[in-house]
Amino acid sequence: MAWHKAATTAELESRDVIGVEVNGVEVAVYRLDDGYYATNNICTHQRAFMSDGYIENNCIECPLHQAIFDIKTGEALEGPAKGPLATYPTRVDGSDIFVDLP
Repeated sequence: MAWHKAATTAELESRDVIGVEVNGVEVAVYRLDDGYYATNNICTHQRAFMSDGYIENNCIECPLHQAIFDIKTGEALEGPAKGPLATYPTRVDGSDIFVDLP
């Protein structure tokens, strides 16, 4: 695992989630009330960007078929997705948000 810069806190000031490519991986970076989180940006059901989804109660809803995932754990809470989203540790250094990727 290695830390990679994914975004800045300024990029998430007016948004709850952004999609970025980090070291060849599509990543969704989230701003929740208690900090920053990161998951794979591709839904496990079909190819849709989670960063285009709707966030409510620390969950992200896929914009394509409304699968719901827990942002903090990646767990699929409602179908049609069966598998979890990969989650990645995050850390903030100054205004930079880093994710730990394989």
